[in-house]
Amino acid sequence: MKGFFITGTDTEVGKTIVTAALIKAVKLLGLRVCGMKPIETGCKKSAFSVQRSAFRDECRELIPSDGMFLKEMAGMDDSIDFVTPIRFENPLAPFTASEIEGIPVDIDKIQKAYKVLSKKYEVVIVEGIGGLLVPIKKDYFVLDLAGELGLPIIVVSRPGLGTINHTMLTVNYAIKEGLDVAGIIINYSHPPENTIAENTNPEVLKEISHVPIIGIFPYLKDFESDTIENAAVKNLNLEMIKKYI
Repeated sequence: MKGFFITGTDTEVGKTIVTAALIKAVKLLGLRVCGMKPIETGCKKSAFSVQRSAFRDECRELIPSDGMFLKEMAGMDDSIDFVTPIRFENPLAPFTASEIEGIPVDIDKIQKAYKVLSKKYEVVIVEGIGGLLVPIKKDYFVLDLAGELGLPIIVVSRPGLGTINHTMLTVNYAIKEGLDVAGIIINYSHPPENTIAENTNPEVLKEISHVPIIGIFPYLKDFESDTIENAAVKNLNLEMIKKYI
């Protein structure tokens, strides 16, 4: 099974956009690729009506915005249940959301969805939730899911102050736990502030990290398919990506 597991140094570092960019990059390499976000919290309820005999019942389904976005970027015709099989309404760590909503996290459901996608596509790009030590269950973390899927890790980090510590902690811990870390992508999830930290951190990470910098991804004003694809071509090292697929 080929692909990547995308994790972050924190939440809101832009993992979804980077995952979409990697999907576009792999497509440009001529391979059948799909996106997957196994668990998404903070999903919105979508109300729709279902006709049952003479009655109309109100049904509700949780819509995973990130999962839907990846599905669209990859041009997938698969059910969203394969892309994002586990969904919660509360915008919390999966373990916490699961406890509040009274719905256990079914890891087997994730594994089955992943197997279906990996049989249909040559490459699967999986976006994790938060960082490696976000709890999915009481004794089961994002790190454990990444290990079970067996995909090389790409760490998405911020460019600004504090990112050196956060990035090195994530990379070194992943390596210590036996994960294969393919590299780091520094992502501008917010407009550049042009600080000294932003201007120097990428070079510092190149010098001290045991894994390569795959790219420095720019802040995008829109998330249109062409915009993301163009940014992927210009800012990601396709040769590094190609080595793993």
